[in-house]
Amino acid sequence: MAFAALSQRRLDWAHLVKDAALAALVALVLAIPLVGLQTVEVNAALTIRTRWDWAAIGVAAVFVGRLLLGVARSLSAARSAVARRPAIILNRQRATLLAVLGIMFAVALPVLPFSSRYIVDLATTVMIYVMLGWGLNVVVGLAGLLDLGYVAFYAVGAYSFALFAQWFQLGFWECLPLAGLLAASFGVALGFPVLRLRGDYLAIVTLGFGEIVRIVLLNWVPVTNGPAGIGNVPRPTFFGMPLVARAPAGRTTFDEFFHLTFNPGHRIVFLYYVILTLALITNFFTLRLRRLPIGRAWEALREDEIAARALGINPTTVKLSAFAIGAMLGGFAGAFFATRQGFISPESFSFIESATILAIVVLGGMGSQLGVVLAAVALVGMQELRLFAEFRMLIFGAAMIAIMAWRPRGFIGHREPSVRLERAPARRAA
Repeated sequence: MAFAALSQRRLDWAHLVKDAALAALVALVLAIPLVGLQTVEVNAALTIRTRWDWAAIGVAAVFVGRLLLGVARSLSAARSAVARRPAIILNRQRATLLAVLGIMFAVALPVLPFSSRYIVDLATTVMIYVMLGWGLNVVVGLAGLLDLGYVAFYAVGAYSFALFAQWFQLGFWECLPLAGLLAASFGVALGFPVLRLRGDYLAIVTLGFGEIVRIVLLNWVPVTNGPAGIGNVPRPTFFGMPLVARAPAGRTTFDEFFHLTFNPGHRIVFLYYVILTLALITNFFTLRLRRLPIGRAWEALREDEIAARALGINPTTVKLSAFAIGAMLGGFAGAFFATRQGFISPESFSFIESATILAIVVLGGMGSQLGVVLAAVALVGMQELRLFAEFRMLIFGAAMIAIMAWRPRGFIGHREPSVRLERAPARRAA
């Protein structure tokens, strides 16, 4: 009946087709240089190869998609059906059940029948981004401070661990708290100059801070080794036992202690459980912080800074604490990234990393812990689509636009309140 009522509005159909044709025209202008023309090397010379079929498919997809989106919006009488579509609402019981099932699945993943080394390694990457998303969620989701340079703290944690291990021969577990503290100090250093900034101005300054850190790492060759990066980053040990084929003199390997045959896959599984443990500790830590006065102050400052000031909340302390704690969690993730890769360079900490982490927080739902997990699985898994590797970023952007159009508040935009005010029982009249 809705489509029948819509078909009676011929002027609406004409407008929808015109709007879709205009979007297709814009897509055609962009598709000709970006998709239709490709440079290839033939006999040591660059030539241009045309791919008009791919450009035509893209333009047709834009036309159909824009038309369907317009139809969906027109089916709503008062407001846009897209804008009114609510996010997934999870009460505390359902969220707890999903969290327990997710943890059980994550713990059992390496031993499941369909598991492989590639799947465990991919899950490790997902957990790194989950940890980064929960760290940025403190700054963006809870405190409401738009940070586009979060990758700077990620880089500080990675380089601090690599340099401490190189200079002082420290292991992963000794350097992990040092990396977090150093990243937190950088967060405080960033927070002081931007205390009076909000919105777009804050985003621009944090973006510049992230680029400054990357350029310093690139040009401070005597310390960071510049573009060549730092190699031979030590691996984490299991209570002092390295996961290698042969241990140094006087030490016992993990496999020798447990009387196992050496298998390189043991190290992959061990790294997975290390990042899983760090991520679960991060989740517990941030959930507890949200229920403490500092967490409530973050949310109050996010909703209305003037009202928060009137309540006696010191915005300087609150903002600095958000930057410091979020940066500390990013530093922990950076230290694990360095020990997992065994090699780091400034190219691993570009702006695209900050954009990906911010996209995970926004698409998952501002302030939602479970939403960050779902968004990290979706985005990181999408980046591993090797079948469409050439158009990976195009698919990534289209998926982000679709998600923000259908669910503007993210996958899970509803969160249980930190404090519930129970209604007082009514008094009976005498």
